[in-house]
Amino acid sequence: MNFYKFQGTGNDFIIINNIREKLPEEKISTIAKRICTRKLSLGADGLLLIEEAKHGGDIAVRVFNSDGSESEMCGNGMRCVSRYAFEEGMAGEPAGSAGGRIVIETMAGDIDAWRLSRRSFKIRLQSPSILEEGRSVGIQNRIVPYTYVELGNPGIPHIVLDEISWKDVDPAVPGLGEDFSPNGLRELARILRFHPDFPKGTNVNFCRLREDGGADLLTYERGVEDFTFACGTGAGSAAFVLKRRGVVNGETVSLFAPGGLLVVEVVRKEANGYDLFLIGDTNFVARGEIFDDDL
Repeated sequence: MNFYKFQGTGNDFIIINNIREKLPEEKISTIAKRICTRKLSLGADGLLLIEEAKHGGDIAVRVFNSDGSESEMCGNGMRCVSRYAFEEGMAGEPAGSAGGRIVIETMAGDIDAWRLSRRSFKIRLQSPSILEEGRSVGIQNRIVPYTYVELGNPGIPHIVLDEISWKDVDPAVPGLGEDFSPNGLRELARILRFHPDFPKGTNVNFCRLREDGGADLLTYERGVEDFTFACGTGAGSAAFVLKRRGVVNGETVSLFAPGGLLVVEVVRKEANGYDLFLIGDTNFVARGEIFDDDL
């Protein structure tokens, strides 16, 4: 089974061209879980399966998390898939040049992507379809405020907790102390990820404002079940919420994840609503064949 491996801001993916490989549908989830398991196989945050476009796009992509579950879409994954498509001559200009556009069909809708340079890609994230501000959840007899956002339809669920929310939270709430780190926030993130208030689960994003006008971002991802080095839709959701709160200026929001910088453009439409654009680098890590005896 031929594979490619890419990472975008530390969010790493195995890409398999299923137009060629033709994996049996009933085994895809098992294959995804196996090859994404670190130390036992290649290891990755997710599997991106390339398929034939069905309604006018350049390619279609299915997204599988490392636990084998299928997700609606993945922002950093779409940046990596875009580079794969250009490198393989499936869309756009020659691989070594800048410029070019690709349309990717996903479960959450079509994704427009542009190549800014060989490594840097910009994608249009799905616009917010649900926004619920001023929500809160009870944890250990305390109230934790948050904003709930879904991108696309079907929507990718995210909650965003920023410093304005934190000021109202009792510091005894697990994970919401001075330690802005995966270890310091993991307990709270897991509680929120599986809280019954979120019927389909949720991704959990913690933001901390910076003096330079940007924000630090940590995202606990549904399906990966831990913090990742970066999350594209998490960055889009966080930037959107910070803009709505008025705590960042301008259309461009710089978000610093453990894996590096992600830039989100939050553009107000003439009518109601917003366009969100995610910009960041990609890294073509490896390509080869998978020889996994346990598969």
